[in-house]
Amino acid sequence: MNPKVSVIVLNWNGWEDTVECLESLYRVDYPCFDVVVVDNASEDDSLSRIREYCRGDLGVESPFFTYTSRNKPIEVFELTEDQIEGGLGENDGNSFNFYNSSSLYKLTLIKNRENYGFAVGNNIAVEYALEMFDPDYVLLLNNDTIVDPDFLSNLVIVAEKDEKIGLLGPLIYYYDVDGQRDVVANLGGKVNISQYPGYYDLVEVNRLEDFPGSLIECDWISGAALLMKTRKIPIHTLNPELFFGCEDIDLAIKLKKKGYKSLVVLNSYIWHKEAVSRKKRSSDSVNRALMEIKSNLTFLKAHNHHYHRYLPLYVLQIIKLYLTVLLKG
Repeated sequence: MNPKVSVIVLNWNGWEDTVECLESLYRVDYPCFDVVVVDNASEDDSLSRIREYCRGDLGVESPFFTYTSRNKPIEVFELTEDQIEGGLGENDGNSFNFYNSSSLYKLTLIKNRENYGFAVGNNIAVEYALEMFDPDYVLLLNNDTIVDPDFLSNLVIVAEKDEKIGLLGPLIYYYDVDGQRDVVANLGGKVNISQYPGYYDLVEVNRLEDFPGSLIECDWISGAALLMKTRKIPIHTLNPELFFGCEDIDLAIKLKKKGYKSLVVLNSYIWHKEAVSRKKRSSDSVNRALMEIKSNLTFLKAHNHHYHRYLPLYVLQIIKLYLTVLLKG
């Protein structure tokens, strides 16, 4: 029997990326997973566009696949954050009918009241999925990714082999680099909390050829595609103090302290557009950059007792940010 997986996709003003991601998800060969899209109070027409896609009325263009309507319509169950807080559960008539319907393709759409950032936005959906679906695994998946059809199967196969594996991630390629789709974006990461900023990507100092095996044991897994176990694992949610950045690293460090490993599975592939959410709107760019700096500092403060040594570097980042804004008018 295949373990159950709940896939969480966070959307914020990015329906074009989200429907392309969903179309790749509904092509995977893994037979036992639920999809939850959680919307962080988008200000564009994301919700209507996602509904349109699920009805089969909105096609998807992608260099990774040819769109098909064979997996449509996708049955959608919508609920708000208020409904979740009010205790919407299995005994509710609408949710009962949805989760017990014979429809092959389903999607749960959660509408948050505001933009909570990456951690809290995902946490709302994770907690709902844990209650409603009781999954063996939760997969956090960025909406600006495309997944390989067997990426999830290959992740779960490895995860089932060792109960001390807490987090897993796929090999992440860039979506496109000058027409190439085999340029490695992420191989997992290492933590060196005694140095600024306290962590780094393995791909910064290594090449894929440096890892001849099928797995890479690392200190943290990219939140772009992060599979975590739910059975016996003491932590299932991200640090709510981190609005945008370091959430994945913080989680992995905490689990490692409790004896759980993080692995990158090299025969599991996704493609990532990288930092799309950072470029959404110029009017938000300064605030988002400041929140990322704040998240980095919060992370360092939580894991390094000498974090104050690095405060001047963060001050310089902020000064540089504002100088850039002034120069650009």
